[in-house]
Parts: sequence; C-alpha cells; structure tokens
Amino acid sequence: MSKVLLITGASRGIGAETARLAAAHGYALCLNYLHSEEAANELLDSLLAGGHRAILFQASVGVESEVEAMYRAIDDEFGRLDGLVNNAGILEQQSDLVDMDPERWRRVLEINVIGSFLCAREAIKRMSTKTGGQGGAIVNLSSRAADLGGPHEYVDYAASKGAIDAMTIGLAKELGDQGIRVNAVKPGLIYTDIHAASGEAGRVDRLKSGVPMQRGGLPVEVAEAILWLLSDASAYTTGSFIDVSGGR
Repeated sequence: MSKVLLITGASRGIGAETARLAAAHGYALCLNYLHSEEAANELLDSLLAGGHRAILFQASVGVESEVEAMYRAIDDEFGRLDGLVNNAGILEQQSDLVDMDPERWRRVLEINVIGSFLCAREAIKRMSTKTGGQGGAIVNLSSRAADLGGPHEYVDYAASKGAIDAMTIGLAKELGDQGIRVNAVKPGLIYTDIHAASGEAGRVDRLKSGVPMQRGGLPVEVAEAILWLLSDASAYTTGSFIDVSGGR
C-alpha cells in the first residue's frame, strides 16, 4: 500500500516540485492549495496522467474548520496518513518593521505559524502510535531568513520561521516515542514566485552574488531534501535542519 502524504501550499514552487518528486517515489498525495486553482488543477492532472494517486483540497491552513475538513477528506479517500509537509506560507511587501501594521503581522502568523500548528496537530492525531497510528514524518518549511533576520524586508516573515524552528525542535522531542519524526528544511534564495509577492520578482538575481555558490537555488533542490527527511533513509533523524542555501 502506498504511503500517504499531505503537502500544504502544493500548487506552485517548492510544494509542486515536492509533489512531483513524492509521486515518483510512490506516495499517494493530498495536494492543498488556497488561491492558485489553475496551477493546482494542472499539477493534479499531470500526476493523474502519470498514473499516480492524488486528490486536491482547497483550504486556508490558518482556519481550523478548513484544516479539519481537509483531514477528513484524507481519511475518507486514503484511510491513513504517513507524512506531512508544512509548506504553505506567505510573504508580504518588503518593508521596515516601523512601517508595518498589526494586521500584516496577523496575516503572516496565521498562515505561517498557526497554519503549521493546526496541520501538525491533525497529522499527529492520525500518525501517533499512541492513538493507533503507524508513525510517520513531518517536514516543516523554515527559511534561512529565521537566522538572517530579514532586515529592511520582512522581519515578520523571518520571525514566523523562527517560530517554526522552535516548533520543530519541541515536536521532535514530544513525539520521539510516538513513531513520528519532525525535521525542517531551510531554503535560502530559491527561484519561486514568493519573491514577486514581496515586491521584487528579481530578488534572487540581485542577491545571488552574496551566495558562496554564486547562484540561486531551484525548487527541486529543496524538494530533494524534503523527500530524504520523509524517507526511511533518515530513520534516525529528528529535530534536525537541512539548509538548502548554497552556503548563505
């Protein structure tokens, strides 16, 4: 029987590449998206055409009722869950903190932090050996911004990813005896659409000279790290972080 994986924010970028790679490794997939319906449907169609098993579910990860409905759909379709990739996240316009407002902070924290908590909570209920589950793996998407701070651009986003780092460590310790491993991947400058959301689509090219490898990364390079952390090859790895940042 195929292992079942939920990927949040799966319609584009790192999420979509993770979905393609996971399908190639034999996972059955629940692909979560919120706004990018056309891209999500194109991804689903391509996976189904390739003979893979996948479903699509539109939900805001920051809304408890929508997250719970998504997990019920997984229960109904697959009857099990083996992994979660907490990938959904948002980035707002570049700004100094002094010019930000609380509504912006609430939006960022709702999706990036509360959304990850909600999705992890529901995954734990299904995967924990203490509640009859078979164990599993959670991979959180953090960011090198958590270490670099995001000054003059998005300190709030960086702070939200710092919260994800703490969550990863805490949950790894909390769930170590329940068959669930919890790790995180910390992308650096990666060519995705998220930079356009911050107001600078060419940000990676502007900053890549400061990367020791002198280039931006590709979403599939992040996906490879995610898949390793989900796999049995990392069976003794929990509470750990993989920087996919070219050394930056």
